[in-house]
Amino acid sequence: MRDHESTQDDSKGPVAVEDKPGVSRRDFLKISTVAAAVPVVAGPKGVIAAGQEVPVYGPGKVPIELSVNGKAYKTSLEPRVTLLDALRDSLDITGAKRVCDRAECGACTVLLDGKAVYACSMLAIEAQGKKITTVESMTEGGELHPIQQAFVDNDGSQCGFCTPGFVLACKAMLDKHPDPTPEDLVHELSGNVCRCGTYAGIRAAIAQVARKGA
Repeated sequence: MRDHESTQDDSKGPVAVEDKPGVSRRDFLKISTVAAAVPVVAGPKGVIAAGQEVPVYGPGKVPIELSVNGKAYKTSLEPRVTLLDALRDSLDITGAKRVCDRAECGACTVLLDGKAVYACSMLAIEAQGKKITTVESMTEGGELHPIQQAFVDNDGSQCGFCTPGFVLACKAMLDKHPDPTPEDLVHELSGNVCRCGTYAGIRAAIAQVARKGA
């Protein structure tokens, strides 16, 4: 096989086209084969990528430390375990709900360093070293957080499956926009879905909390 290709010219027959400078198809295949084999021949601690050692975890369980609601947790999980599964199945923190399990509904929303994220679409191992906040932390001394109370006052929930995610998404939004505009509300809460359609109550709850400056 030659390191060039042929194209067809209708008037002159096949015309050889020499390789342009760069990586040929043959070289590309060689590089790809070596790259695919790296994880197999690498040592137990990591692989070398772009001149740096990248840690490799698994496939079995590895020690993981998570900071949830101000408390440190130590557990052992397979690297493939999501943050949602770690919270619910390993730590018995069940406020985040599994509904769509594909980052579309927001029922599993938690705060990661104050930012709303989908727990179903993040690996638990990636959340190490960050502050994880779930809806359980919102109630203190048996009293509801003002956002939770506003949901109650304005009938902002029905079945309740979406409510924990909405409460945390609202908190993240109000921390960022204490007096949100309608545009802020639509943008910041677009990742959460209420299948019962209680959006009017949710909007009223946000307005109540914003007025009180909570």
